[in-house]
Amino acid sequence: MTATETEQNSSPNPEELLNELPDDVEMSIFDHFEELRRRIFYALIAVVLGVILCFCFVRPIVQLLEIPAQGVKFLQLAPGEFFFVSIKVAGYSGLLIASPFILYQIIQFVLPGLTRQERRLLAPVVLGSSVLFFLGLGFSYIALVPAALNFFINYGADVVEQAWSIDRYFEFILLLMFCTGIAFQIPIIQLLLGLLGIVSSEQMLSGWRVVVLGAAILGAVLTPSTDPITQSLLAGAVLFLYFGGIGVVKAIGR
Repeated sequence: MTATETEQNSSPNPEELLNELPDDVEMSIFDHFEELRRRIFYALIAVVLGVILCFCFVRPIVQLLEIPAQGVKFLQLAPGEFFFVSIKVAGYSGLLIASPFILYQIIQFVLPGLTRQERRLLAPVVLGSSVLFFLGLGFSYIALVPAALNFFINYGADVVEQAWSIDRYFEFILLLMFCTGIAFQIPIIQLLLGLLGIVSSEQMLSGWRVVVLGAAILGAVLTPSTDPITQSLLAGAVLFLYFGGIGVVKAIGR
């Protein structure tokens, strides 16, 4: 056997390289728990700092979130209600600000156990998931929340004066925005299923009837309001994302 043949036989093929663990390090279960504890601790510090920062500027954030309810008078129905609303708004906002650092800690924890092929999926999945989540927040703030509020305001405009509890309003708007952000993760789930070979684009398309029914149910479950306009908008967005995800999966040849 020649030296060239020996080198060819000893060198790993591309498939073996893709399934290789570049940072494979032997760690005991206690080392893994210690690493996990450290990552969680760093993430909690980031959340606390984000919440404190947002609490310092909570009034502009509250005013921004009150814009979709123009013309409505907000009431404080119990002592300290606005204070607890401020904490709630600062908590959601701080978590949102800290989310990139939390995501970084998660990636650093799981990265040593990922193969080269899995690492190739990491960047587009993380970037796509983050972009879609913020798009979901924007879509909810611009379209869903105003549609729901206009429905409720116009429905009883000639009968009752619009004066809402500040706590119930922010419970409604924050829940709707974050649920919409989560619902916008559908194409990422489809992309992962397609890349892993679990479900093909043809199989996704063949189940469109079930998806339409599921989108209607999802719109009813995720929206805290009962108006048909908000539920229809969210269901329509879910269907658009689902069929868009099918197009992405088909574009990568799955």
